[in-house]
Amino acid sequence: MITLRNITLRRGSNVLLQDVNWTIYYKQRIGIIGSNGAGKTSLFALLQHELQADMGDLDMPKQLKLVCVAQEMPAYHQSALDFVLDGDLELRTLEKELTEAEIKNNGEQIAIIHARLGEIDAYTANSRAAQLLNGLGFNREEQLQPVSDFSGGWRVRLNLAKALMCWSDILLLDEPTNHLDLDAVLWLENWLKRYPGTLLIISHDRDFLDAIVDHIAHIYHQALKMYAGNYSSFESQRAEQLLVQQAAYEKQQKHIAHLQKFIDRFRAKATKARQAQSRMKAIERLDIISAVQTESPFHFSFKEPKKCPNPLIHLDDVTIAYGEKIVLRDLKFQIAPKDRIALLGPNGAGKSSLIKLLAGAIQPTSGVRTAGDGLKLGYFAQHQVDHLDLSASSIDHLKKYAPHVREQELRTFLGGFNFVGNRVYESIKNFSGGEKSRLALALIVWQQPNLLLLDEPTNHLDLEMREALSLALQEYDGAMILVSHDRFLVRSTVDQLMLVAENQLTEFDGDLNDYEQWLINFRREENKNNVIEPSADSRKSQRQQDATQREKRRPLVLKIKKYETQMDQLQKKLAQIELILSDASLYEEQNKKLLQQHIAHQTEVTKQLKMIEVEWLKASEKLEALF
Repeated sequence: MITLRNITLRRGSNVLLQDVNWTIYYKQRIGIIGSNGAGKTSLFALLQHELQADMGDLDMPKQLKLVCVAQEMPAYHQSALDFVLDGDLELRTLEKELTEAEIKNNGEQIAIIHARLGEIDAYTANSRAAQLLNGLGFNREEQLQPVSDFSGGWRVRLNLAKALMCWSDILLLDEPTNHLDLDAVLWLENWLKRYPGTLLIISHDRDFLDAIVDHIAHIYHQALKMYAGNYSSFESQRAEQLLVQQAAYEKQQKHIAHLQKFIDRFRAKATKARQAQSRMKAIERLDIISAVQTESPFHFSFKEPKKCPNPLIHLDDVTIAYGEKIVLRDLKFQIAPKDRIALLGPNGAGKSSLIKLLAGAIQPTSGVRTAGDGLKLGYFAQHQVDHLDLSASSIDHLKKYAPHVREQELRTFLGGFNFVGNRVYESIKNFSGGEKSRLALALIVWQQPNLLLLDEPTNHLDLEMREALSLALQEYDGAMILVSHDRFLVRSTVDQLMLVAENQLTEFDGDLNDYEQWLINFRREENKNNVIEPSADSRKSQRQQDATQREKRRPLVLKIKKYETQMDQLQKKLAQIELILSDASLYEEQNKKLLQQHIAHQTEVTKQLKMIEVEWLKASEKLEALF
């Protein structure tokens, strides 16, 4: 159990979190959401003791093993498989101790180390590491290649695999789906469902959060508020609270207006001055309710293309190959106006290569690509932000496409992407990944393309910008080819799915759920020989050890589950009481008795929750001692 008490966290003069009180319970699975810059990553840094709170206390049991994904980009000469195995720190320590014991010919110590290696399932470590790498898109050959051979995005995947390899009580994941394609996201989703510890995930992928988390921590206006349930449940609860808040705000404003009217009318009259002063003090005593502000900072749309040839692009017997390796063969494909297509397919099948070919970024090995007269492309590549001029400002970038347009018009346009005020004149070298992606999208929108080629456009974008992009694409009047791991974006913007697999491009008959099942079957068939399985003897020994340990732990596990169910029920009760107490009408004189009842109920439920938390902690400590 981790507890934050009255935590205030600043970045320079900017307050990120203020007076935050938060308890993280064992085995909770929490999605942490909030706009870019709200303080999510800084919160992770605080939990890892990389940042110190400006005020307040952080209580974390010293024995807790907390693991996160490393941010640095490794360029080591060791193989990808060895790099991931380094994540199991105890395994590497024991291997080193075993080597030393063997040099000294210390038989007793060798026996002790071998026993411990058996306890930590060391004999299947290679197999487990290979499974992690395979799930994240590394085939058997690539697993043996040096880390330095891989690009930045693939090294991010290696860091993720290394973190997953490490045994942990608490796993912190900051935007883990960035740099992953859809099949890797689906694999990671299933892996995390089986993760036995406490899970904290920063993510802007609503489908990913829906599948994995059971609580949402929403950071908003320097505060952190917990919601029970997944992201969809959070949206419903949040909408309900905003409606209550808006109603209370409007009612209070009417009350203030009524008091102010009396003050304005009678303040100058001696006979009424005291009553006017009394009403002024009444306004001062009011706990002012804020008006609901749900408007997104992003408001943009694609203008209707000036011209739209038919077909936009035609491929005739096109083959794409890199050296002797054929990626796609004999493609016959054309894009018509209004086509809205999402490309699906396993990692490495050629989705990005096809997008590059359509964009003209690469040429076909054989066959002909024909562009329609008047084709105007809007191409967003996965590494589009790398082509931006870091020394230039956002308005400088836009002026390259609109040298004769009035500056105020350019500023208004950039404001739709939340580049406002003097921000438009700052060089983009200090922009976040999300801000650079927004700028790249803004430049595409300005050009009025009649064909959009989008390869993972949502990487680094927060939920509000993803929602705005989805709405803009729904209104877009041109054709679109999309590759994205964001299932919400795919479902909401395209009307046709096509499959890139086994060197072919074919229409996919089904939806995204059908594709997930197709992918499972494909992976089972393709990769059944990629993973080295443990021997029958080691599996039998491991099963016997696991059975013995399970029998010892079973009573405590059942007790802990019972406490966790009770705590979850009490937390839901508290949330309901807090919602009732947020109704401003409850604080009127005639409802005083009802208010006292609700406050008493809140006190009693809080007391019960604390008592169960203590019992849960005792049982958890006993269980931990058995590991």
